[in-house]
Amino acid sequence: MSKSFFEGKKGIILAGIVVGVLAVLLVQSGNPKNMGMCIACFIRDIAGALGLHRAAVAQYIRPEIIGIVLGAALMALGSKEFGSKGGSSPLTRFVLGFFVMVGALMFLGCPLRMVLRLGGGDLNALLGLAGFVFGIMIGIYFLKKGFSLKRNYSLPALEGLAFPLIIIGLLVLLLAAPAFIFFSAEGPGSMHAAVWLALLAGLLVGIFAQKTRLCMVGGIRDLILFKDSHLLWGFIAIFLTVTIGNLAVGTYQLGFMDQPIAHNDGLWNFLGMTLVGWASILLGGCPLRQLIMAGEGSSDSAIAVLGMLVGAAFSHNFGLAASAAGPAANGKIAVVIGLVIVLVIAYLNIENVKIQKKGEMKVEAN
Repeated sequence: MSKSFFEGKKGIILAGIVVGVLAVLLVQSGNPKNMGMCIACFIRDIAGALGLHRAAVAQYIRPEIIGIVLGAALMALGSKEFGSKGGSSPLTRFVLGFFVMVGALMFLGCPLRMVLRLGGGDLNALLGLAGFVFGIMIGIYFLKKGFSLKRNYSLPALEGLAFPLIIIGLLVLLLAAPAFIFFSAEGPGSMHAAVWLALLAGLLVGIFAQKTRLCMVGGIRDLILFKDSHLLWGFIAIFLTVTIGNLAVGTYQLGFMDQPIAHNDGLWNFLGMTLVGWASILLGGCPLRQLIMAGEGSSDSAIAVLGMLVGAAFSHNFGLAASAAGPAANGKIAVVIGLVIVLVIAYLNIENVKIQKKGEMKVEAN
């Protein structure tokens, strides 16, 4: 298929269909229900497998994450789109990634899983979607005001290759399964498809997402800012494919109650995804897009992913993550703190604010 095909409407729809089919297939092959592909949940499981948190039900090196990064890296290298770049406010990106994970674990899923939950009939995800759109709208407001994390810079090739090499190291640990790596014996972390199938699925998602720039944050942003629905068609295709797939295999369950790995506290589903949407648009992409860009050589995106990894560990070590029983008190406090911190980051990185402050300093000096 030509480059122009992937850049067109047919390409993004095909990517959505592929992701949707793979998500249904992975659930049928062992992944938790409505969790055929969830970037936040899978990064959380990897954090647990590495011993960064000790929630025994969420520990597994997910091959899907490995495949996504390697698929994106291989495609970027093959098409000469790989570029080792970074240096655009790395610590700020780490903090934003951290709070993306805090918000996602309040909702119990990333933007991709939000769509998968909707495709499984989970109406709680509608509140998450509303919050997600609201967060993106807030982020767009700051983009229009001049928000920027500054430009990035070309870096030595090894800097861009470092993250894919780390991911290969995770694959070695998964296959070798040394005693110091943790694997859940029960709960969601123990539920997974065969390694080869999950790895292949991740590779395909990485390939298609890299070629089409699949990103739900970008899709909603472009629709609001430019009236361009191109990227959003990918997630519409995922939703329709997963809905049809769940109906076909008999796993579709419409309603708010008794949904798999979900809670029905609408307010905190909304606020959790508000935090995810707002922080993601400041980062320039959703968690899936951050993985893809990290695979393409962006150390800035790699830093954001590491922020998510630490955010997942922090959330489980300090009782921030929600559960099927509902949101935790510590998690509610963390989401509110996250919204305040993201607001501060958004405001202080507005260009005209800095120009104004410099002007005031010059006046005072005179």
